[in-house]
Amino acid sequence: MDPSPRASGPVITGFAGAGFKIDGEASQGGALLTPEWWRPWDGSLTLEALEPLAAVGPEFILIGTGASLVRPSRELVMALDARGIGVEAMDSRAAARAWGVLRAEDRWIAAALMPL
Repeated sequence: MDPSPRASGPVITGFAGAGFKIDGEASQGGALLTPEWWRPWDGSLTLEALEPLAAVGPEFILIGTGASLVRPSRELVMALDARGIGVEAMDSRAAARAWGVLRAEDRWIAAALMPL
């Protein structure tokens, strides 16, 4: 029996160059993740760019802002809050770790991760 339960969905296994290793595949640039899918992301912190994440109705969106923490705009946080979606911003290493822990708990979250 595997001692570490794993929820379904994309798994981040590391960083690869200017991107991430997700589900064994190296990506370039940023990544959007939901419990059901992942796709490349250009790093735009706008409501329009994050709409694919908001559309799945997550508890909150983890925003990994690269090598260091950069706060998202107040307008973006307020717009997501108005839809009942929280925002947790942190550096991308912390966000990738948080993704794994929270998904192992089967939490319905989404993530937008910028490369280091």
